[in-house]
Amino acid sequence: MAISSIGLGSGLEVESIVSQLVALESKPIASLQTKAAGINTQISAFSQLKSQISNLQDQAAKLTQKSTWLGNTLTSSNASTVSGTASSKAVQATYDVAVSQMASGQTVGSGLVTAGAALGEGKLTISMGQWGTTTEQGVSSGFVPGTGANASFEVTITAEENSLSKIAAKINAAKGDVTATVLKDHTGERLVLQSKTTGEPSAFQVQVEQTQGSGLQQLAYDGSNAAGTMSRSVKAQDTLATINGIQMASHTSTFTEVAEGVTLTVSQKMANDAVPVRITIANDTGTAKSALKNFVESYNALTSAISTMTAYDKDSKSAGSLQGDSTAVNLQSALRRILSGPGGSGGAFGSLSQVGVAFQKDGTLSIDDAKLDTALKDNVSMSQFFAADVDDASQDGFAVRLKDFTAGLLAADGTFATKDATLKASIKRNTADQERQSARVSAYETRLRAQYTRLDTTMASLSALDTYISQQVTAWNNQSKN
Repeated sequence: MAISSIGLGSGLEVESIVSQLVALESKPIASLQTKAAGINTQISAFSQLKSQISNLQDQAAKLTQKSTWLGNTLTSSNASTVSGTASSKAVQATYDVAVSQMASGQTVGSGLVTAGAALGEGKLTISMGQWGTTTEQGVSSGFVPGTGANASFEVTITAEENSLSKIAAKINAAKGDVTATVLKDHTGERLVLQSKTTGEPSAFQVQVEQTQGSGLQQLAYDGSNAAGTMSRSVKAQDTLATINGIQMASHTSTFTEVAEGVTLTVSQKMANDAVPVRITIANDTGTAKSALKNFVESYNALTSAISTMTAYDKDSKSAGSLQGDSTAVNLQSALRRILSGPGGSGGAFGSLSQVGVAFQKDGTLSIDDAKLDTALKDNVSMSQFFAADVDDASQDGFAVRLKDFTAGLLAADGTFATKDATLKASIKRNTADQERQSARVSAYETRLRAQYTRLDTTMASLSALDTYISQQVTAWNNQSKN
């Protein structure tokens, strides 16, 4: 740092004088900085409100879904055996389910083959379909081929690919509806074929066209389990169950839409004397209560934040970050008007208080659980009140109108975007004003120092002259005495 000698000539405390004058001139900058801090506080406050409005919109959106009000629950007396789901279309009822058979896919296996033995050349044709009735001797009465692009596929076996493991690899590479596995032990190898799906239509037959040798014939399967061919170890069959005493079947372990809106999934076969599993379909009030609770909590957090931000504390004489801000005040008023207004027409309810949600003295909402439980018994009216969405917006449900209102606030050209742009423009102008003021103060300080430097030089010159004259006068006086 350079050492200043200003004031040595004049004897004045120039640094102190300059500092005080510059401080006085800098007061507008401090005022601008205070104003900028206030604007940044407002930006932060509106960002917080925007986040809370977004959360309120999410909670309102859940209340606009009819499934929130018209949904059903499905309970099972033995979920490890029978479980399921029920949509809003399901009728509230009970079903007694007894499972006598589980669905399976067909599995066949070859006889013992010496490891690495060559089976000859030819072609395997694997066709998917369904076996006819089976006789007491275990012989099928016929095979009904399936239809479609994947109903059958062919595998050509060459001299280089005629071992059991290579044949299995070629079957899998064909990507048909059958998988191949080679099981090995110390006695040799066996080819196992298994359908990828379950149910009676998942059966298959294997036809062999031998062109060289005779080993491939043992991989044929025609449903008879004849000697020298593959035999079936698992039958392709459907899941069988009685539902309220009525025999039902499914190709898989799931009974999809067994009744409108009801899907059941079975996990295991039941003993013949087992008690049927009781499935109960009832109105789902839990989802609605949870959605309303979350909405009330979200609204209360928002309105409390706005109240704090716009408040003025007389005792401490301190104002909230948005005290006097018309945007925040109008937002709170608009929300209260919507919440005090009607819901969708056509139902039994006309206001939030009728469904058990009411305003408190501090402007927050509270839930009367008993009143709400009673209202939820009329779930159709509750759905109408909250979720009705019709051409006439004035007849829309309460939650639909609130969702639309919050969407407008959060839109690219909405209230929050406009306010944010306005505040950021103010910050930009404030920054420019501070820069101009700083430049003016810097120039002022430079002028002051230049002026005091000139004064110091002049005063030093006059002081030197005064000293010289004093010395001359003293010399004259001494001469006179002599």
